[in-house]
Amino acid sequence: MPKPITTLLFDFDGTLLDTNELIIQTFQTVLGNHYPGKYERKDLLPFLGPTLHETFGSIDPEKTEELIAEYRAWNTSMHDELAKEFDGVSETMRLLKAAGMKMAIVSTKRNDMIEKGLALLDVEGVFDVVIGFDDVTHTKPDPEPILLALEKLGAEKEEALMVGDNFHDIEGGKNAGVRTAGVAWSAKGEHHLQTFGPDYMLHHISDLLELIRGEEK
Repeated sequence: MPKPITTLLFDFDGTLLDTNELIIQTFQTVLGNHYPGKYERKDLLPFLGPTLHETFGSIDPEKTEELIAEYRAWNTSMHDELAKEFDGVSETMRLLKAAGMKMAIVSTKRNDMIEKGLALLDVEGVFDVVIGFDDVTHTKPDPEPILLALEKLGAEKEEALMVGDNFHDIEGGKNAGVRTAGVAWSAKGEHHLQTFGPDYMLHHISDLLELIRGEEK
């Protein structure tokens, strides 16, 4: 019999904060400047999830740092205009916290950008721990960031759930020995995420309220 879920670990971009359009437009701008006509919108979807070093390193190893710098500058300048919370996120996060959940953000994003995104949500005091790119040597799907979050929360992996929109989140959760939940609003689609075998699939963030009560949909 599985233990009750007492700990929720959330990816950020594409899971709680809708940054899909921001990320896609940033890649369109940067790659369009350097490789005009080479990348269509559909070609950019695989870039949602991996770190910028992974993505730009695979595109042009010699220009990786230059491309990252351009990406960060444009992304930061347009962040508050293009990013927004997914439906019901702030309210659900507050209800989960009120229900006694231990809660953390576990993201591949830089910590300062996570904080910038959190400022767009009404979730002050909700997350006990934030683990970002700056806190770890290895990002998801390596288990390091998830295990670090559990350590800081004083939580057991058997009682934890990793929630995310990308295979990095599902594979990272499995590698860390926690249960996993995919989100059907993933930019890559529910079917794509299902191929990685998450334990649960959320169709709205509020599904978590039922799940923690043991009444999963």
